Amino acid sequence: MPPPGVCLNILNERHEKEGRGSVSNPDKFLDQDFKKLHQYCLMNEFRFIDGMFPPECSSIGDGLLHQNELARIVWQRPRIMVKDPRFILGGVSRFDFRQGRLGNCWFLASIGALTFQDDIKKHIIPQEQSFQKDYAGIFHFRFWRFGKWVDVVIDDKLPTIDGRLIFVDSQTPNEFWAALMEKAYAKVCGSYANMNAGSVSEALMDFTGGIHMTFKLNEAPTDLWDIMFRAARSKSLMGCGTPAGVSQENILPNGIVEGHAYAITGITQVMSNNCPVRLIRLFNPWGQGEWKGDWSDKSSKWQTVSPEDRTACLSIRDDGEFWMSMEDFCKSYSDMDICSTSLGFLNASTDCQWTYKFHGGRWVTGTTAGGCLNHTGSFWTNPQYHIKLEECANDNDKNLLVSLMQKSDKRNRHLDSNFNIGFSIFSVPPEYKGRVGKFPAEFFMRKPEASSKSFLNAREVMEFFRLDPGEYIIVPSTFNPNETASFILSTFSKTDSHLDEKSIDSWTITKPSPTDKLNDNNSKVTLFQKYTDQYEEVDAEQLQRLLNENLLQGNSSGFGLDTCRSMVALMDLSVTGHLNRHEFLRLWDRVATYREIFYRTDISRTGDLSLSELRNAMIAAGMQISDSMLNLMALRYGSKGNLTLESFVSLMLRLECMSKVFEKLSDGKGIYLQAHEWMHLSMYS
Repeated sequence: MPPPGVCLNILNERHEKEGRGSVSNPDKFLDQDFKKLHQYCLMNEFRFIDGMFPPECSSIGDGLLHQNELARIVWQRPRIMVKDPRFILGGVSRFDFRQGRLGNCWFLASIGALTFQDDIKKHIIPQEQSFQKDYAGIFHFRFWRFGKWVDVVIDDKLPTIDGRLIFVDSQTPNEFWAALMEKAYAKVCGSYANMNAGSVSEALMDFTGGIHMTFKLNEAPTDLWDIMFRAARSKSLMGCGTPAGVSQENILPNGIVEGHAYAITGITQVMSNNCPVRLIRLFNPWGQGEWKGDWSDKSSKWQTVSPEDRTACLSIRDDGEFWMSMEDFCKSYSDMDICSTSLGFLNASTDCQWTYKFHGGRWVTGTTAGGCLNHTGSFWTNPQYHIKLEECANDNDKNLLVSLMQKSDKRNRHLDSNFNIGFSIFSVPPEYKGRVGKFPAEFFMRKPEASSKSFLNAREVMEFFRLDPGEYIIVPSTFNPNETASFILSTFSKTDSHLDEKSIDSWTITKPSPTDKLNDNNSKVTLFQKYTDQYEEVDAEQLQRLLNENLLQGNSSGFGLDTCRSMVALMDLSVTGHLNRHEFLRLWDRVATYREIFYRTDISRTGDLSLSELRNAMIAAGMQISDSMLNLMALRYGSKGNLTLESFVSLMLRLECMSKVFEKLSDGKGIYLQAHEWMHLSMYS
């Protein structure tokens, strides 16, 4: 049985602080350790079979192949398919592979771009793997997934029909890095079918972990070719796509495929008849099928350039790669993507340094999913991020790029349902500077300083701004309130900047003053004695009757027995399963106080607290807690977006008691518990 998700989240946060999930120390996808599995297979002399992505039809996925084809699939290892299989033969090249039955041109085009960047390529595709030395039927690849690098383990059983690979195959029959890499990414997506259809930008980001920029070519900036030229000379990957046609992947008379992804593999300028011509080189992941217009392989335009340029650029082969002019490129393609670990390519000056910051967050229904600015009453409950921009050397340039990405919480890529997302940026006036905690609703009545152009149903929304030096609040949100999702907010700034969440990741508790009609202890003792046993104590059942008969109003369903058992455990100083008079009085004061707070903050007068009212109730109880803690409380104690009085009282008692536990056992920084101490504490509290 795995540990609870909250425990795993804590471990993940610790691992991130220790550098896990970084380029140099990737996380283990599905907790599979390549080195340990590889060594185990070698020691026991058997070939690895991946139980997490088994060689079965479930890994192919639904709707990709017909049933009769699925029945004919045989999963074969390369050593069975060919005589002398090689992982890499003569280096990794874009000409090594051809697209198969899978509609993943977006992924393969990105691989085409990847092959030009040696450092990134060697990280994604570990080069030491082999079918000869220490072969055990196990391979691994690395991808960036929503804020962290993961190492993905696979076996080398590949799906075939009649001895031929169904999906990507190699131009050289005994080379298998591309087919194995495709299988590893299919595992990340949940199945091969889940790779069907996508965008180049998704794979480019998963290959670099960098910032991504999309340019709509019908709105291309005048300096786009210069930007592409600089990007080609930095560690950037580039891809593009054509507009969708009448039918999927229809080939136009000029050779361009509609609704198709291409890699951008070269940028150059040549002199043609003494006039400069800007050229773009593109690669079709089909491994064939090329542009037939000006500057194509057989175009007469090549006769107008110098022999040196012709030799350097021209290759007359139907290999899927071709040149075209910048003008034809913008006419033939709808959008192009650049993904890079640095934004240096945006500036002609090479001395500009960009600072990267990012935060992971979550919108949760009722607590931190406030919707866009149209929803004035709840917008402020969204996560808030404070950023400070310093003076910039060139104040006329854009100096801040903001990216908002929705995180996938599911293994099945096609089950992810993207919401319409966007963000707003507000300038912080002097009277709000230095304020601790979230800014209130009235702060956001002002007009934002900047914002995303629109709310998009997309994996990522990104905008580039020029903002004056100063302090700002960035508020990411979904368009509609009460839409639960995880996200990553990233900023690139031209100067040193500071980005932190306004919701503090800690809590403070100030015990509220008791407000009880039984304001003297004698009355409380008399009430207590009516329910006690011969030892003048109450157990959980007696406590249940006492509370339900004397404390609740008519519209309450009453405290359940399990709730009362929990109360006894939290207040039972002698660990007897009973409460004595002193312990009962402490409990009564708290329950009565929390009941009064509950009814005071139940503005809607429904007899329940909505999750938005819960935040006000916590403030009224003297408690400052973070958004992440509030989200956990809503998930654990809420039901259909509401908390009953009983749930609220249980929540508040546990929060107060667990805070006391930490205070008593902590050395000021943390807690150390031996195994038996931890079990005693967790099993009776």
